[in-house]
Amino acid sequence: MIHYIYAEDLHKFPVLRDTMFKDRAVQFKTRLNWEVTVNATGHEIDLYDTLNPLYVIYELEDGTHGGSVRFLPTTGQTMVNDHFLDVTDGVRIESPLIWECTRFCVSPRADAETARKVAAALLISSCEMGLQFGATDSVGVFDARMVRIYRRLGWEPTLLGSKGEGRETTSVGLWELSEEALDRMCQRSGISRQTAKEWFNRGFSHDAHIYAA
Repeated sequence: MIHYIYAEDLHKFPVLRDTMFKDRAVQFKTRLNWEVTVNATGHEIDLYDTLNPLYVIYELEDGTHGGSVRFLPTTGQTMVNDHFLDVTDGVRIESPLIWECTRFCVSPRADAETARKVAAALLISSCEMGLQFGATDSVGVFDARMVRIYRRLGWEPTLLGSKGEGRETTSVGLWELSEEALDRMCQRSGISRQTAKEWFNRGFSHDAHIYAA
């Protein structure tokens, strides 16, 4: 099941919240050895988690975090503009129609089949949400390991810039939010468009104006 939760409401979902931040610590600190901060409770939390981002979270059958991504409007403070201008040749990505997507995480507790399902659900839900909110694109930083996931689902980004080589490559990409991309991902993943709509409607269809122009 997919949940759409603003940071200010995470306290209403303590199990999802705590397992999400702990899974992020395992993925980004332990597995990938990124320069991230893990607090005393084992949570990976950064500045952007304090800006009331919108999280798309996949809940596993046991009620814990299966995977998640984090969204912020590019009209405010973003990771791309704060830390990766060297990758975009100094070009800032700022538009009320473009959102930044960061911290794509799949739980290390998920087996291979579940991980593929979670990754597909997160991308499909993100695209559905963007379309419902009237956004046109999503921008984000990604590493080489993510390329096969995007390619498998048929939603590869337009490359805005890269640095590094091989597995150490870090890139900034722009994903078009379109009906065609969403239908393609649904067809390849086996997740129906109706399911994606139901996830969204169950979440907050009444709030669909918040990040729109």
